[in-house]
Amino acid sequence: MSLSQLPSGLTLNASKSLPLRVVRKDGLESSIAGIDSRARRFIEAQATPGKQFGDDPGEVLLLPGDEGLGGALLAVGDDRSPFPFGAIPMALPPATTWRLVPGDYDLQDAVLGAALGAYRFDRFKSRKSSPAHLAVPAGCDRAITIAEAVCYSRDLINTPANLLGPVELADAAVELAERFGARHQRVIGPDLEAGYPALAAVGAGSDRPAQVVRLYWGEDPSKKLIAICGKGVCFDSGGYDLKPSASMLRMKKDMGGAAIALGLARAIMALSLDVRLEVRIGCVENSISGHAMRPLDVIHTRAGKNIEIGNTDAEGRLVLADLLADASDARPYWLIDFATLTGAARVALGPDLPALFSNNDAMARDLLACGDRTADPLWRLPLWRGYAPWLDSSIADLNTVTQKPYAGAIVAALFLKHFVPDHVAWGHIDTYAWNDQDRLGRPEGGESLGLRAVLEAIEALATKLQ
Repeated sequence: MSLSQLPSGLTLNASKSLPLRVVRKDGLESSIAGIDSRARRFIEAQATPGKQFGDDPGEVLLLPGDEGLGGALLAVGDDRSPFPFGAIPMALPPATTWRLVPGDYDLQDAVLGAALGAYRFDRFKSRKSSPAHLAVPAGCDRAITIAEAVCYSRDLINTPANLLGPVELADAAVELAERFGARHQRVIGPDLEAGYPALAAVGAGSDRPAQVVRLYWGEDPSKKLIAICGKGVCFDSGGYDLKPSASMLRMKKDMGGAAIALGLARAIMALSLDVRLEVRIGCVENSISGHAMRPLDVIHTRAGKNIEIGNTDAEGRLVLADLLADASDARPYWLIDFATLTGAARVALGPDLPALFSNNDAMARDLLACGDRTADPLWRLPLWRGYAPWLDSSIADLNTVTQKPYAGAIVAALFLKHFVPDHVAWGHIDTYAWNDQDRLGRPEGGESLGLRAVLEAIEALATKLQ
């Protein structure tokens, strides 16, 4: 997986590029001011009664020129997100190059949207896609960096589980660390069992060895420490509490939290944000074997708590329990984890809204505001203390699940809260990490939901704390 290739759909070569005009809702006339009369007549001839071009985001209208194709219009409606620009690579003729005419839009959003819309996971296809390209003007390095981070995360999530197991995911984390000169440690074998016993118990059922990768970037102790943790369950069968086959179909994406955490780390390092960074990725597979954990087993955790296994399919919270306890020891200014943790979060909020839980209101406000600003929204759910007793165990300190059929995402977050001290500002993001269908800028498949929101918040925090 390349860490340096310009995202598909973008080019730095503007030669032979064609003009692309952006049209907002009710803004056709202003967008085509000064356009030649032939193109104007062409636009008027295609007008639909009762409808004006520009109202429907992603709609494209090609314009004639002396050599055939002379330009195009792109409708973005009243959508101020990057996503309408995702139409550029696939709605315009293949292999053409386009330059944006100045108008009522944000250039960074346009570049980011074009790259997000061009993305296709075609690694295993004999015939690759041939998108149109947007010529990137100077000053768009930030948008390119973010697009690279998102596409990197998407690639990891989309890779089949037979090709991306715990070792390969750990390899990706190590490669990322080496690319940006970050210190890193890979924890395996007896060291893993001693240091991350709950995580090791999850991975014990698989022939593919579990591992943890720790990444450290930035050495200046005066910089605020940001700690990121990611659930990296490369495939989740459910263990002995076996998932039904339909629920297993997308379980290659159960490492989506780790993929998003690594993509976020990549962007932080590439943008040289004024923080210190620690990343912890738990790389495991939840399988069935004679070594797999069983329902009602009791396992130990890094924090010293003993946990009763109420359901072997609630394995992600065990992975995170050890990672969060480890990260908390460093006393980070912010601690954020990403995980495809519960189906209950999707029932509550659907696929587009990751659930945010936080023990710190100021942190939560910053994350929510940045989610809105970047069109990468989060939705806060409560750490409702009244449900905490639902996790009581008669034989251990804590059960992994409750037998009550309610508030599954909240209960999972309350479980994690046991492993984060109150003095650490913590945010838990329960994300879907997937697009169920193709939409503008969001092709079907793996998705880095929450990455851009958290990046924006960390960038704003670093600026504020200087």
